[in-house]
Amino acid sequence: QVQVVESGGGLVQAGGSLRLSCAASGGTFSSYAMGWFRQAPGKEREFVAAISWSGSSIYYEDSVKGRFTISRDNAKNTVYLQMNSLKVEDTAIYYCAARLLAYATRQAAEYDYWGQGTQVTVSS
Repeated sequence: QVQVVESGGGLVQAGGSLRLSCAASGGTFSSYAMGWFRQAPGKEREFVAAISWSGSSIYYEDSVKGRFTISRDNAKNTVYLQMNSLKVEDTAIYYCAARLLAYATRQAAEYDYWGQGTQVTVSS
């Protein structure tokens, strides 16, 4: 059983930065693709970013390109989401997900384990 736990959310002003962390345990983290998704109030969960097992393949949702950076440290079983130039519309619960395959995907349905989420609130 793989467990995924997010941290690092909080309240920040527009234009500010946050770094989310996602720690995974109970499996072979270095062989998993990892993804970040978010869900804003009244909206469906949407893809944010994903990274392959080695970090060689990375994908971003268009609205976060150039502002967010996904990375991973396989020695620490952790994936990160560095969020810069935050906008009010980035406000959401951010979820980390693990896919028990090496290659990343934008599709939420293809991820096997999910964290409980961490709230990110961007104020104007």
